[in-house]
Amino acid sequence: MIIDLREDVGAFRSAIRDWIAQTLPSDWAEVADRGTEDEAVEYQRWWFAELAKQGLSVPHWPSEFGGVGLGIAGQMIVADEMARAGTPPLNVFVVTLNHLPGTLIPCGNADQRARYLPAASKGVVWCQGFSEPGAGSDLASLRCRAVRDGDHYVINGQKIWSSMSRFAKHCILLVRTDPNVAKHAGISFLIMDMDTPGLEVRRIEQIDGQADFSELFLTDVRVPVANLVGAENDGWRVAQATLASERGVLAFEAGERRRHMLEDYYRNAVAVKAAWLEDDEFRRQFMTHLADLQASRRMIRQLLHDHENGEAHATTAMASARIKLFQTTLIQKIAELVARLEGLDGHLRQPFNSQRRFVGMFDYLNSFGWTISGGTNEIMRNVIAERDLGLPRG
Repeated sequence: MIIDLREDVGAFRSAIRDWIAQTLPSDWAEVADRGTEDEAVEYQRWWFAELAKQGLSVPHWPSEFGGVGLGIAGQMIVADEMARAGTPPLNVFVVTLNHLPGTLIPCGNADQRARYLPAASKGVVWCQGFSEPGAGSDLASLRCRAVRDGDHYVINGQKIWSSMSRFAKHCILLVRTDPNVAKHAGISFLIMDMDTPGLEVRRIEQIDGQADFSELFLTDVRVPVANLVGAENDGWRVAQATLASERGVLAFEAGERRRHMLEDYYRNAVAVKAAWLEDDEFRRQFMTHLADLQASRRMIRQLLHDHENGEAHATTAMASARIKLFQTTLIQKIAELVARLEGLDGHLRQPFNSQRRFVGMFDYLNSFGWTISGGTNEIMRNVIAERDLGLPRG
């Protein structure tokens, strides 16, 4: 397997690049762009299985759970080569790859780790049930209620913005188990099977025409007490481990993909002698965004190294907040510029959500979600001001 070459950095990188060229059809993106959302997910499942054959599907996981314990430097090589080649992004596996091990490895019990992690490493899809209509950035205000009934919790409530939940087999779920204490103190963390009676999944169609998210409606849903992660009413602490997993190589690969897309966009513009190349203002904005993107990439690299070197959690958490604020704002700026450069043609071009290139107005519309998800940028500014800069609460 390719992973066996990881001690030789040059050979490891070359083997990944050669394997991608031999394994991934050159027209995969065009085929995926023409397909339905379900077909795109099936393509991702196929690609995940191919990666698994080479030990590259969950290389960052410990070996006892199906991974190979690849260090940060090796993970960055894998992510860099996937971004360079424009391989299928594993959007449907985001929770599986990051949030699940980030939760169960430090906070789950031995039975939970043994039951769920090896299966997830083979491609089982997970989703997340955290946000609610009245509890997004202020997640501790959640009201989805779980009442103990013997060996089960009976759950009633609603979740929203659950990514890829239509395709998931399991869900990591935050519920309120004690409404009579401070809001952070009465929350528990559960694992819920998505085929449990009483659970209804409804698609949310977005402004860009996609339906990546769903709402979850829970009516007398029964979840075994054995599926409690950590102690009852200690779910807020467990959730911090989950949310911390959003840092790291996930952000690194996304940044690398965006860099290659922007550079490809410029090369294509040169090839067709695009009119905007003669406009000083457009060129200035384009190069400014490219420079900012390079700065973002360096910030993420530094964060990864700090995390691996054992830097204090408070330090890396603040760095993560700064990167989130900077990067998501930049995504909007880049999408707005591309929409302006493409003009009306960018409003009409299909598909809505291309696998490998910018798609004018649709990317612009989609870009606003980045400044909302994972804690709105307004919340991030408050966090940075109060916890990082030491400013008084407003």
